[in-house]
Amino acid sequence: MLEEADLLGALLRGADLSGADLSDARLRDAHLANARLQGATLRNTDLTAAELPGANLADADLRQAQLRGADLRGASLAGADLRGADLRSANLDGANLESAKTEGAQFLGATTQGCRGCPP
Repeated sequence: MLEEADLLGALLRGADLSGADLSDARLRDAHLANARLQGATLRNTDLTAAELPGANLADADLRQAQLRGADLRGASLAGADLRGADLRSANLDGANLESAKTEGAQFLGATTQGCRGCPP
C-alpha cells in the first residue's frame, strides 16, 4: 500500500501500479508517462503538474484528486471516477474520458482537443 506516500517528482515512467492504493499520496511533478494505473485508488491524491501522457487510468478512483496543470495527453481515463477532481489547466488533448464520472470536476482552462468524453 502506498497511501499517503510522498513521491514528489518521482520518476515512474511506464510503472505498473495497476490496482495500487495511492490515496492521499503526494505525486506533484511526478513523471508517470505511459504508466499503468488502471483500477488504482488515487482519491485525494496530489498530481498537480504531473506528467501522465499515455498513462492508463481506466477505472481509476480519482475522486477529489488534484490534477491541476497535469499533462494527460493521450491518457485513458475511460470509466474513471473524477468526481470533485481539479483538472484546471490540465492538458487532455487526445485523452479518453468515455464513461468517466465527472460530476463536480473542474475543467476551467483545460485543453481538450480530440478528447473523447470530455465535458463541453
